[in-house]
Amino acid sequence: MKDEDICPKCSFPKELCICEDLEAEDQFITISNEKRRWGKIVTVVKFKGDFDLNLDDLSTKAKKKCASGGTFRDNTIEVQGDHRFKLKKFLINEGFTKGNIIIED
Repeated sequence: MKDEDICPKCSFPKELCICEDLEAEDQFITISNEKRRWGKIVTVVKFKGDFDLNLDDLSTKAKKKCASGGTFRDNTIEVQGDHRFKLKKFLINEGFTKGNIIIED
């Protein structure tokens, strides 16, 4: 077997490579609400793990989907208002795994 047929991370043959599955398990998203100044609610979406995508564009789409303002900072999307369940459906439609999205109270 040649070196190019073996995965450099897990040392399995590329046909049996499990790296992507392990990386997917390490990636998860938490959606929660925070109370800010004057009792305003903000929905916070935290991306934990190494996500290979443009979160700034995803933030823009999420704010449009919720018809609300917000911001993107440090792997976190903040959307004004309580949009936890709407954002979970949005993320599933964008291709994220349902099991990796956790809604916190």
